[in-house]
Amino acid sequence: MAELERLGNDLLAFYVAANRLYTSAARGRTPAWVLECLEQGKPERVRELGRLRRYRSALPIMIRPDLMALDSGGFMATELDAVPGGFGVLGAISRAYQELGFTLVGGDDGMVRGLAAALRGAASVDDPSVALVVADESEDYRPEMDWAATALREAGLPTRQIHPRDLRLQDEALEMRNCDGWEPVNLVYRFLELHDLPNIPKIDLVIYAMKHRLATVTAPFKSYLEEKLLFYLFHHPELDEFWRGALGTDTQARLQRMLPPTWLLDPQPIPPTAAVDPPLMAGKRRIRHWDDLRGLSQRERRLVLKPSGFSELAWGSRGVTIGHDVNQEVWDQAVDSALASFETTPYILQQFHQSRRVGVSYYDVEFDAIRPMTGRARLSPYYMVVDGKTRLCGVLVTVVPAANKVIHGTSESVMMPAMVSDEAEI
Repeated sequence: MAELERLGNDLLAFYVAANRLYTSAARGRTPAWVLECLEQGKPERVRELGRLRRYRSALPIMIRPDLMALDSGGFMATELDAVPGGFGVLGAISRAYQELGFTLVGGDDGMVRGLAAALRGAASVDDPSVALVVADESEDYRPEMDWAATALREAGLPTRQIHPRDLRLQDEALEMRNCDGWEPVNLVYRFLELHDLPNIPKIDLVIYAMKHRLATVTAPFKSYLEEKLLFYLFHHPELDEFWRGALGTDTQARLQRMLPPTWLLDPQPIPPTAAVDPPLMAGKRRIRHWDDLRGLSQRERRLVLKPSGFSELAWGSRGVTIGHDVNQEVWDQAVDSALASFETTPYILQQFHQSRRVGVSYYDVEFDAIRPMTGRARLSPYYMVVDGKTRLCGVLVTVVPAANKVIHGTSESVMMPAMVSDEAEI
């Protein structure tokens, strides 16, 4: 528990440093290739939004890493999400467990209270009216966002879940539609992907309102903070001094244990005198050139390929390929595809990490019975940023059958909130 609580502020420091790295690169103060990595494949409009002066220091108000509890002890973060879903689900099921007498991580109604505090802190007015704007691509999340909006209203924060088409500009004010007409919007929580901007109705109104200080938007339009290749930059030897200076030695060391080494599949030829750094091992074989990834045995393919971001394939495990879960032909094709798509959708490579086995029980709806299951768990702590610090407001635990290689996006899972127990086996 202490490790999870400390992790929140470490990750916030990581976002502050990543934001600074991009800003420095945009000003030519850090290597040009850093900027090229973070802007690869992105249209001018997205790059321009990421550089708005007013939002130069703006950061996400919600941080959620996906953590694997390792057999060797400790956690490994498979990725970091600045615009996560699931907080409505966690808030709802947490209330159910609280009514049964459980004391959960985050405390009583921790998700709702924490989110309300973070939204208030992000707004430019004391008593903001909030719109949770959910785009069509995120339609599956709409029910939980509707639950969250209702819970926030009950907590005293005027909030509605709306479709982008239910926004308008009226007399230099951003407004959202309700069942009785229209009401003002002071804060937009964007639950939409930046790669989808051309398809989102009324997005120009949101951007206009943001630029003219009519409303605040969070998370900020900073695509570079939503890239998985930030892990690659974090472990890059050439940037080690930057991260140490930005984070401090202790925070850097903790994050180095938590954030897995990551490689960017850049198709540029690697000179004969060079090699992949940090070293990448496939089984006992060292990968020196990306061509070495082809033809690996199943045992050597304990690797994961995934798009870094800014793509419809970059969420829900849509673009993920797990090497030892597919045959050699599929893996080789995935490598070729990843290298070929570099200019539009960069891919990253990580070594496969599997969480330890845990035992859970679940309710079998069909047979009205409680069933045991052995599976593998992912911990998703939700941190809300309030007054420059993080609050751990809850932890969503997802357990899938042990044979599953992928946890995110799987069709069968047991989901529950976390509590602290003195029992060693938990």
